[in-house]
Amino acid sequence: MTSQRPLAGRRILVTRARHQAGQLSAELNALGAEVIEIPAIEILPPASFEPLDTALRNLRQYQWLILTSANTVRSINDRLTALDLQPNAFSHLKIAAIGSATAHALQEVGVSVNLMPKEYVAESLIAAIGDQVRDARVLIARAAMARDIIPAALTQAGAQVDLVEAYRNVIPETSIARIAAIFVPGKLPPQTATFTSSSTVTNFFDLLRAAGIDQPPQNLCAISIGPITSQTLRDHNWEPAAEASPHDIPGLIAATIRALIPNA
Repeated sequence: MTSQRPLAGRRILVTRARHQAGQLSAELNALGAEVIEIPAIEILPPASFEPLDTALRNLRQYQWLILTSANTVRSINDRLTALDLQPNAFSHLKIAAIGSATAHALQEVGVSVNLMPKEYVAESLIAAIGDQVRDARVLIARAAMARDIIPAALTQAGAQVDLVEAYRNVIPETSIARIAAIFVPGKLPPQTATFTSSSTVTNFFDLLRAAGIDQPPQNLCAISIGPITSQTLRDHNWEPAAEASPHDIPGLIAATIRALIPNA
């Protein structure tokens, strides 16, 4: 093992959605890890685009737009194209983004970000936005089944909040057999599993159950991207071995190294 390849010989499970796993997997590979990609999440369109399309056609009625993931940005950009709308339709809005990946996705489609909290969690956004939304109409586009903390807090701060679903997180059917295969008794399992959202944690446990596995192997350690993901792990009686700081992919990689090689 060298300092350039500190993860040599380590087997790491990446549970991120297939289309998002590339950067994490590539950087872990470059550090010497054997990466096993088994997505716990598949991104699908919402059950209906009508609420999102209606909101996009009527953006003039909003003063704020809040986006919580790069997936939301991609979905909105696709719908702008479908509706023959331009990104400058957002020019009058104040836009808040949780996370550098969300902000970068917006910049890629030509949309500027007005506010990005220091920490990439809902609570940090609420603190950063403060009373700026008082008497404002706020559009929040997000995944189905997302936490309600942001809309509840903004409503309490005096905003009129509209929620629309931009996409759904579902469990990939093909991942069930793959999870069963890597945790077969007698086979060398991965030492670590990385989790980039609460949904990846919840879906991972659903995958285990679907594969007939009660719990993760005792020697498998979990690496979390942030405090909300960590809490979801604890809700499943699984204490994370490390938590990323900052709460992004480079932070997750650094946390993985800390957990696996404490003296690195």
